Amino acid sequence: MKPKICVILAILTTVLFPTVGRSENPEHLKQLLSTRACVDCDLTEADLRDAHLIGADLRNADLRGANLIGANLEGADLTGANLEGANLTESFLTNASLEQANLNRANLTHAMIYDANVNGASMEDVNLTHAQIFNTGISVGGSEEEEED
Repeated sequence: MKPKICVILAILTTVLFPTVGRSENPEHLKQLLSTRACVDCDLTEADLRDAHLIGADLRNADLRGANLIGANLEGADLTGANLEGANLTESFLTNASLEQANLNRANLTHAMIYDANVNGASMEDVNLTHAQIFNTGISVGGSEEEEED
């Protein structure tokens, strides 16, 4: 009787409490980290915290929800990349190409974005709090005047 209970518990545990796994393709992640090139790769929700991706070729890569906190993407080619919801807090994007990239809902808090190409990039609800932006086609605006009631 005990073996049946163990089997039932094992099945219920698997069904009720599935393990949470990463979404990225492990081979693509390995390729990126070893070669700094991964065109059209699936890196969805990849953990690339503090990664040194200087000059990386990530054209058309799927980086939705990726953790790029502190990543160095200096000179990286992210043309057409999907960075929707990615966390780029404190990342370096100097001389990076983000042309036609999807940056919707990306977190660029404290990011350093110098001389980046953002032509045609989508940037809805992007978080640029305390980001340093120079010679890049991103304008952070708003009125300094307060509205009267």
